[in-house]
Amino acid sequence: MLGVIAPDGAGASDLLLAEVAGRLTSRGWPLAGAIQHNIEGRPGGKCHMDLEVLAGGQVIRISQDLGALSRGCRLDPAGLESAVGLAEASLEAQPGPRLVIVNKYGKQELDGRGFRPLIGRALSLGVPVLTSVGPANRDGFDAFAEGLSEDIAPDVASVIAWVDAAVAAAEAA
Repeated sequence: MLGVIAPDGAGASDLLLAEVAGRLTSRGWPLAGAIQHNIEGRPGGKCHMDLEVLAGGQVIRISQDLGALSRGCRLDPAGLESAVGLAEASLEAQPGPRLVIVNKYGKQELDGRGFRPLIGRALSLGVPVLTSVGPANRDGFDAFAEGLSEDIAPDVASVIAWVDAAVAAAEAA
């Protein structure tokens, strides 16, 4: 089970997934994956992007400061891969996670890197995965999902309802 949200607005999916992760953690659920926190930088500058690994709570910076005039991708691939490695290790922990949350299916995942292998591994183990995707990456995500993803309305109640149903189905299988 692969659920996907596509909220409008910069950072909206990060806030929604963080809220969902917080609610599930308060239930005592073991989770794998990562959520993104955007930290304001210098005035007029771009924010810093941090990933919080859900099992263990490590926070890893995944953005690079390329200077005020830069236009290129600010992603720090080494930081991302570090977070992915920690998330992959948590997938094998006991008890295993009830859900994997991936902050987004982005350019790295389109290229077969980033969290893409974790998503595939979780699904092969029968662990539901929740992620987000932006309009620029939607076609690539749909090609990866091969019609197996479910669109979820981008609000907390709808996402929690999908999670509860997906986890119940996975645990009954």
